[in-house]
Amino acid sequence: MGRLVPAVTRALDVLELFLESEGPLSAPDVIRRLQLPRTTVHELLTTLAARAYLDPLPGQPGRYRLGVRTYQLGSRYAEQLDLAAEGQRVAREVAETCDETVHVAVLEDTDVIYIAKVDSTHAVRMVSAAGRRLPAHCTSVGKMLLASLPEDELARRFADDGSTAMSAETTLTLTAMTPDSITDPAVLRAELARTRERGVAVEHRESNPDVSCVAAPVRDSAGRVVAALSISVPMIRWSDGREEELARLAVEGADALSVRLGHRGRR
Repeated sequence: MGRLVPAVTRALDVLELFLESEGPLSAPDVIRRLQLPRTTVHELLTTLAARAYLDPLPGQPGRYRLGVRTYQLGSRYAEQLDLAAEGQRVAREVAETCDETVHVAVLEDTDVIYIAKVDSTHAVRMVSAAGRRLPAHCTSVGKMLLASLPEDELARRFADDGSTAMSAETTLTLTAMTPDSITDPAVLRAELARTRERGVAVEHRESNPDVSCVAAPVRDSAGRVVAALSISVPMIRWSDGREEELARLAVEGADALSVRLGHRGRR
C-alpha cells in the first residue's frame, strides 16, 4: 500500500465533517474539531471552495456548506450502485464473521425474493438460493420488511376478495410453510409490532423446521427500508445467547449495506 498524502487526507477530513454537521461550518469550527493550524485550515477551505467542493455562504464570511461538486460525485456513485452486488459483498463480510448463512432480500407484494446469499462453511447449514421466493410472513427478512410498511399499505397487500386480511375481523388464514408458521393475521400484526419495537425480526422454524433466523433493515439514501439482511442458523447451533450475538451482527451488516447505499443515519 502506498503512502497516504497528508494534504489530501486533511482535505477529506474537512469534507467529512459535514457528514456529522447539521448545517454550515466556519473556519473556527474546522480548526477546533480537527485541531489543525489556522493557516492550514484557511488554505484547505479556499482550495475546496475554488474546486466547488465547498460553497461560501452569501453574506456570511468564513462559513461554508457542501458545494455542487460533492452532489455530482454522490449522484454518480448512486447511479452505479447495484443492490444485489453490494448486498452480496456485505453478506460475505458478515458470513466470514459468524460462519452462518447470510441472506439479503427484498419485498415484492407479500413475498420476499432473496437477491444475495453466502453460505456457512459448516457441514450442517441452510439449503437455499438467491432468486428464491417465499411468503414474507414466514421469514425474518419478510417480517422486517412488512414491519416497515405503513399500516394502510400493509392492509392493502394482504387484502383478500375485498376484505382486509390485517384487520381484527378477518377470518383469512395465511399460508403455512411449517407447523410453526404464523397463519393468523392478528398474530402477525402483533409480531410486526414487536419487530418495529425491537428493530430486528426473529423467525423460529417458520419457513424451515430446522432453522431459526434474525434480520435487520437496510435503508437507502432517503432513509427508506429497501431490503433486509438476515443470518440463518440450524437449530442445533441456536440459543438465546447466540440469537443476541447474531442480532447484533445482522444490525451491523444491515447498517454497513445501508451506508453503501448512501444512508447517513445510524442505529
